[in-house]
Amino acid sequence: MPNLVMEYSNSVDERVNVQGLLEDLHKVALQSGLFDIGSVKSRSLRCDHWLIGEEGDSVDFIHISFELLDGRTPEQKRELSRQLMAELQCQASNVQSLTVNIRDMDKECFQKALN
Repeated sequence: MPNLVMEYSNSVDERVNVQGLLEDLHKVALQSGLFDIGSVKSRSLRCDHWLIGEEGDSVDFIHISFELLDGRTPEQKRELSRQLMAELQCQASNVQSLTVNIRDMDKECFQKALN
């Protein structure tokens, strides 16, 4: 179930190896030991239109959403978030807005999505 989704502004392509970053973030999730390796899914979504505050589309961004089913402690989620952000900052320090959001998926909602 774990899904890593990396959204990024189209101008990031000019300064960051997006595929390499996605692969390294995926590796962080795999090496965390929190998931069955075969269940981790990662993808990137390039955004051509976005707005940030009053600066509109003049601010570049990379936003990581990591969805998982419950069963991990708050400490485990914090550590995973820290590791993902560290990798993001290492490879994309020249991007103005970097965020990581770990969200728990409700099992009931997940089961409904499967049907």
